[in-house]
Amino acid sequence: MMITAFYIYLVVMIVMAVAVFIILHFVEAGYGMLLHPKWGKTISNKTAWFCMELPIFVSMLILWLCSDKRFEIVPLVFLILFQIHYFERVFIFPFLMKGKSKMPITVMLMGISFNILNAMMQGYWIFHVAYNEPYALFVQEGTNWFYSWQFILGLSLFVIGFIINIHSDHIIRNLRKDEHDTKHYLPKGGLFNYVTSANYFGEIIEWLGFAILTWSISGLVFFLWTFANLVPRAAAIHKRYKSKFADEMEMRGRNLKKVFPFIY
Repeated sequence: MMITAFYIYLVVMIVMAVAVFIILHFVEAGYGMLLHPKWGKTISNKTAWFCMELPIFVSMLILWLCSDKRFEIVPLVFLILFQIHYFERVFIFPFLMKGKSKMPITVMLMGISFNILNAMMQGYWIFHVAYNEPYALFVQEGTNWFYSWQFILGLSLFVIGFIINIHSDHIIRNLRKDEHDTKHYLPKGGLFNYVTSANYFGEIIEWLGFAILTWSISGLVFFLWTFANLVPRAAAIHKRYKSKFADEMEMRGRNLKKVFPFIY
């Protein structure tokens, strides 16, 4: 992929992220508690999540193996951080799910498509674009990048977001009693005391951190996509909670926000 074509690709992805952000304010993404028959045939949530997240994990490994810079320390650390997230999403998260929730195959296929496109963004940047001016800093300074404010701040946000995301998923998962429980509950505890989508807040912070620690446009585009996808969904979930758990939501008051504590 030529560098110019890659930048055009990033611009197209930004435009698509803006479109998704707008569309999701009018159309609910039909999975989880927003599941709707209009999205078509469904399969097991566990199977869907595994199939949806596996391609990006494998694609990044392939892009890494095909790079002659694969053992350079800085891009290798970027890869490891990225893969830690997706290892959890592929090999741990789906198999800890309780209940027999379903996901539309169409939603799964859209997720697979984006994940492959995202792997192309992140992998090509980390292993190729970062070695061209003005990003040769990654190579020229080597491990000195690990002492930069970008890496320290970005890594801190990435770790904090990852922990919030994992902890929030744990809270949601344990709302259900067993495999036969298909009900939805209003989550409490942790950051759920402040927002109704604490897991999304964690993921948004995590990928903001990745964008900063890699100091890359591709990382920024991924953050924009994460924001565009999760913020409208958090708003839809908050609205559904207010309808489904009206009394509890009223008791918890106006301080309970959608996704950003004390803000929104």
